[in-house]
Amino acid sequence: MARKNVLSNLMAPASDKSTSATPSPEEPARQHVTYKGIGALGAVTRSIDALAAKADAAKEIEAKLTAGEVVIELEPDQIEESFISDRLVHSDEQFQELVEAMRIRGQDSPILVRPHPQKTGVYQIAFGHRRAKAARLLGRPVRAVVKVLTDRDHVIAQGQENSARADLSFLERATFAGELEARGFDRETIMAALSADKTTVSKMLSVVNRIPKSVRAGIGPALAIGRDRWHELATRFDESTNEDKAIEFLGRERVQGRTPEDRFNLVSSHLTRKEAPETGKPAAKEWARKDGAVRASIKTNGRQYTIALKAAEAAAFGLYITQNLDRLYEAFRTETEQKPEE
Repeated sequence: MARKNVLSNLMAPASDKSTSATPSPEEPARQHVTYKGIGALGAVTRSIDALAAKADAAKEIEAKLTAGEVVIELEPDQIEESFISDRLVHSDEQFQELVEAMRIRGQDSPILVRPHPQKTGVYQIAFGHRRAKAARLLGRPVRAVVKVLTDRDHVIAQGQENSARADLSFLERATFAGELEARGFDRETIMAALSADKTTVSKMLSVVNRIPKSVRAGIGPALAIGRDRWHELATRFDESTNEDKAIEFLGRERVQGRTPEDRFNLVSSHLTRKEAPETGKPAAKEWARKDGAVRASIKTNGRQYTIALKAAEAAAFGLYITQNLDRLYEAFRTETEQKPEE
């Protein structure tokens, strides 16, 4: 066979094959190996074969997508993470267990992806990030269900699958809710994504909006810490100085080496504790009459208020105050409860 017939045979329609001469028994074998891998012509042939294979693969994927929910295999470099993260950290130990399980018996369940909204031929993970990461590490294709999803459908699918997992903490779910709110999703979508009622979502958003992101990251997921304790901690940050106090405290080496649950408890105690003045004693103020008849030393720590009287009339004046405490307190209440008219 002449070389000029190679490309024409590749591109010829199937119907033309019936008009060709009947080959000899040896001819098919010669056609299989002749020229295809040799020289420039072989390179062109291989390029055409590769393009054709990619086109066929693309058509196959497209056909499967239009046919419904089917599992296909995607290369790891075709997949990107979701546009919203649902985890603060990944446990190295748990991830290694997943990798080993997939090494032994393969990927048991497919991940869910959608065609990337901006990138042709790329898919975005709705859920199954760890399985995709493990497959990439093992050098294996990823089994996936591909669905065309709007952003709203995407986050609802991601959130509902995550909500069913026992290893996702309250803070991680709250952080996910905060990310959705920051991206403009309405409250109904957030409730649907987290399978949570309005009160729970409100508390989630209160936690992430009041506790600074740097503090949340410094504490970590703290799986054992529930909604009410996170909400209680969030109230501490109504005092503006507590953000700097918490960040400084979490930066200490002895605190960083603890578990997330320990870090939560430590920073909560640290912000609750009232710090004493540098002297270790309550601050003292002095008062004295101009004539020097009586003087007073006044101390307070926010919970106690102590007046120590001195000089000649100290005992008599102290007795007078003691005998008139009821009248003095009533006068105090009356004065503080009165409000000036607008």
